[in-house]
Amino acid sequence: MSTRSLSDTELLRAEIAAAAARMIAEDGVDYGTAKRKAAKQILGNNKVRGDVLPDNALLEDEVRLYNALFFGDTQPARLLHLRTLAVRLMAELAPFQPHLTGAVLNGTAGAHSDIHLQLFADSPKEVEIYLMNKRIDFEVSESAHFKGRNEAVETLSFMWQQEGVHLALYETDDLRGAVKKSASGRQERADIESVRALITEGNEQK
Repeated sequence: MSTRSLSDTELLRAEIAAAAARMIAEDGVDYGTAKRKAAKQILGNNKVRGDVLPDNALLEDEVRLYNALFFGDTQPARLLHLRTLAVRLMAELAPFQPHLTGAVLNGTAGAHSDIHLQLFADSPKEVEIYLMNKRIDFEVSESAHFKGRNEAVETLSFMWQQEGVHLALYETDDLRGAVKKSASGRQERADIESVRALITEGNEQK
């Protein structure tokens, strides 16, 4: 049984990342699904070793590159639109200390991207009642806790200004760990002032 060299592993990982990035940018596939589909596309039914799957940081870089190559004339405007809407929504949800996360924050958002916010409240019911009073119809699901715990947090999803929105509801105490960067040093969530700064920065680079 042959063993791949490290360089071969890196090449295979990059190939999977590039294929996954195309699925994310073109079809709005989530990162986990894109990795699995890309690995199957390239390796067939062979068993996939964990070390050949790209991490999210590499995948994010590949999505950013794909957007620049194939959507350079439309993606920046789409990103600005979503960030602007996110700021408006964050202002509406100010009592719950909203933080932006996901593709709209990291700059890879495209045609299929939704707005993902993390809210911090004493009880999820506070947010639900707030939305109901605003006559916003939402669906309830769960998403993984950002601290990596073996638990899920309630997530409310709805359409707002013709865009999909997902609100992950955390406890107020979780806010203390919400501003940390990832192991790669990337900002994983941002408050409203940070998002406004990103919009200003983007406008200045035009």
